[in-house]
Amino acid sequence: MPNSQISIYTQKEQGEQWLRRYRGCLPVFACVLGFTETGLIPGISAAGRTSEDRKYTACADAEFLYYGPEHKAQYPLPTLAAGASPVLISRAVFESLKIPVHLFNAGLPQTPAVPLIDLGGAPAKCLSGGAAMEITTVHHLFEQGLLWGERLAANIQQGYLIVGECVVGGTTTALAILTGLGIDAAGKVNSSHPVCNHAQKWALVQAGLEKMRESRGQGAGSKEQDEIFQSQIQNSLDPLQLVAAVGDPMQMVVAGMAIAASRSCGVMLAGGTQMLAVYALISAIAQAYALSWQPEAVVVGTTRWVAEDPTGATVDLALNLGKNSLTPTGGTPPLLATHLSFADSRYPQLRAYEQGFVKEGMGAGAACIAAHLSQDWQQHQLLAAIEAQLERLSTAWN
Repeated sequence: MPNSQISIYTQKEQGEQWLRRYRGCLPVFACVLGFTETGLIPGISAAGRTSEDRKYTACADAEFLYYGPEHKAQYPLPTLAAGASPVLISRAVFESLKIPVHLFNAGLPQTPAVPLIDLGGAPAKCLSGGAAMEITTVHHLFEQGLLWGERLAANIQQGYLIVGECVVGGTTTALAILTGLGIDAAGKVNSSHPVCNHAQKWALVQAGLEKMRESRGQGAGSKEQDEIFQSQIQNSLDPLQLVAAVGDPMQMVVAGMAIAASRSCGVMLAGGTQMLAVYALISAIAQAYALSWQPEAVVVGTTRWVAEDPTGATVDLALNLGKNSLTPTGGTPPLLATHLSFADSRYPQLRAYEQGFVKEGMGAGAACIAAHLSQDWQQHQLLAAIEAQLERLSTAWN
């Protein structure tokens, strides 16, 4: 095993090769911020106590990631029902290791108060309406993703690109994309809640896919007709149209970035359910549009809390990607996770992660994997760096 601090849950050999190749290398981090009105539905997400808070989560996380705890934020980190933002983890690593950070606005209701690259996207409507985004916006964001993936990779000599995200409600749009691509994902996705709200997510996804079906002139029908429709989706639906119907703006940008960057450097998709959905999208898009990419250059990196979430089935979900006719070029990606634990933290906000709150976001898991890989950081070093961020944050505001 190349590193005792990293677990490989799927495609072990490919994952070990990837880790060996990038041992001692520093990554570049790109974080794609997006928004879906799905995230405003009461109870859908724990990434912000209220719907109003959740409008600003991405802005707050971006500010903290860029400036750190001492900065007087225009958008302070929102209060969570329990736990603390995963951006504390990412910031601790990127600051200590001096990893370059690039922030991208794929479509937010407000512009964050940080230097970022605006991709000219727009927030998505709630996926339950089956018309989340304009198809022209989806195409534009995909082109931007391809462009920036190529640009970022051009400056990476030996290292790799980590692509993270912040989209409140994004595990629900992920479920919609996976289901629309014909992947068995019901009951398998994660959430920021300690017990995943599968029924709520599934009802929204079913409503959105039903609306999409109606708009394609295929109204509600019997179970047999539904199955026929599902196979028609898989055989004829343009994956970009699927994102326009039930996706979010981050998904297209990250898919484009990963496709382009994989041609010349390693790529770690930073997250769990959401990045598995993006990986499935990449495979489907590459097939539909005959685009070249390098699946062996791409891994998914997350936290132990996501990979081993007892109320989701992340590993099963990753394996299901390989069983799908729409995603044969990629199959199942290597799923990696950091062993980071907060069981011994002196902060209750961090110990909440061990109860299943928050789990991941803003590239947190991938940041820890990068620290293990480049500096051989162990658990005590990570915990000390993360607790120091929290301590500085509480000092700065008292």
